[in-house]
Amino acid sequence: MNIFSRSSTLRRPAAPAGPAGPASAPVTPDPSLAALTGEWVIDPAHSRIGFSVRHAMVTTVRGSFTEYDSRLYFDGRDPSRSRARIVIHTASVDAGVEQRDAHLVGRDFLDARSYPRMSFTSGAVEQAGKDVFRMTGDLTIRDTARPVTLDLTYIGHVTDPFGYERVGFDGTTTIGRSDWGLTYNARLAQGGAMVSERLRLQFDIAAVRAVPEG
Repeated sequence: MNIFSRSSTLRRPAAPAGPAGPASAPVTPDPSLAALTGEWVIDPAHSRIGFSVRHAMVTTVRGSFTEYDSRLYFDGRDPSRSRARIVIHTASVDAGVEQRDAHLVGRDFLDARSYPRMSFTSGAVEQAGKDVFRMTGDLTIRDTARPVTLDLTYIGHVTDPFGYERVGFDGTTTIGRSDWGLTYNARLAQGGAMVSERLRLQFDIAAVRAVPEG
């Protein structure tokens, strides 16, 4: 996936003044982003692909996936040409409690034995603000692919003390888990569900420029 798909927290562009308001002007890419054009990979040691969901109506459970593969390309001159693919190992889920993790990889949720991978493959990227990007693509869970939109914010670009180029993005999207067959729905005595339908995916990404194969 492109670096965009790995991380991003969106700052949404201002809404038009109204139905009769002027159309928003196209965003011109920052010329400095041209230097970022190329292939990148997520650095798992400094990144987090996570989720959060309301539990028992009163608290939020957070977790992450610790194993994944990525293929990213970013075009700083024309962000619409960027692309990304991330493949996540479902059995690598870590929500901080062994019993909870066992439930998540079981048949009620990810069913990791039958569906060992979930993935995101980008379809389109647009620049929505100076440092804001929006990536649409297919999220596949339990062999069901549905479109989602990731809201992404560019954090910055540095060369670390070891000579590696790094770029950072924060990203998020919210999905309805039942759209992907995650229909576990234990009910509470007071009403409501043990696990909320809405689930937030979070991408806190540090990507490293890929070394050309030769």
